[in-house]
Parts: sequence; C-alpha cells; structure tokens
Amino acid sequence: MSNKAVINTDQAPAAIGPYSQAIKAGNTVYLSGQIPLDPATMELVSEDFEAQARQVFTNLKAVCEEAAGSLGEIVKLNLYLVDLGNFAVVNQVMEEVFEKPYPARAAVGVKALPKGAQFEAEAVMVIGD
Repeated sequence: MSNKAVINTDQAPAAIGPYSQAIKAGNTVYLSGQIPLDPATMELVSEDFEAQARQVFTNLKAVCEEAAGSLGEIVKLNLYLVDLGNFAVVNQVMEEVFEKPYPARAAVGVKALPKGAQFEAEAVMVIGD
C-alpha cells in the first residue's frame, strides 16, 4: 500500500496537462507549479505582473489548504520569471504573504511559461510532525 495521496481542489486551477496539483507522500507535500490562472475561468488574471504574482500565491495557498497545510509550512519555493526585472515585485508580494522564517527559494529566468504567464511558482511543504 502506498503512502502517496493526490491533492486536488477546485479553488486552484485544474491541471492543464498530465500532472496533479500536488502529491502528498508521508508528511511532505510536493506542489506542482502554479501560474496566474483564475480557477473559475482558467484564464490569466491580468497582464500586470504584480497581479499575476498575487494570483500564483493565492493558487498555491488553496492547494496547501486542501492538503491540510498553509503557506507558512512551505519549506522550499522554486520561482520562474520571464523577466528577472520583476524580482523586486516578487520579493514585495512574498513579504506580504509569508511570515518569517521565509522558505528556502530559487529564482530562475525562463524564456516562456504556459499560457503566456509571466510568473510560476512550485513548492515543497512539510505538514505535521
């Protein structure tokens, strides 16, 4: 019997490919990358980078909560930006949605993201003891 569980919520965008929103293995939850889609329409929330960043973290939060966790239990974030010039905006939004101690993180500049998004984030969360 596997200790792997699929995490899925309609409060975050449905997967747009052959993957799960998250997989829980023991007390670790691996959250797939979220782009700034509105879960109701599956369209980008805005062309504005800050609005996109906020939606990405809103989507991650919804998946965390479905897994009985929270953004505060994220231990590692991987961020993907089409324009690294927006890095300061990501920092500002993160300071608003996360509390110290902040998660470990990597930020990578990429050429393009699905659906023309400017930002994507994936995470690893540890819940419980």
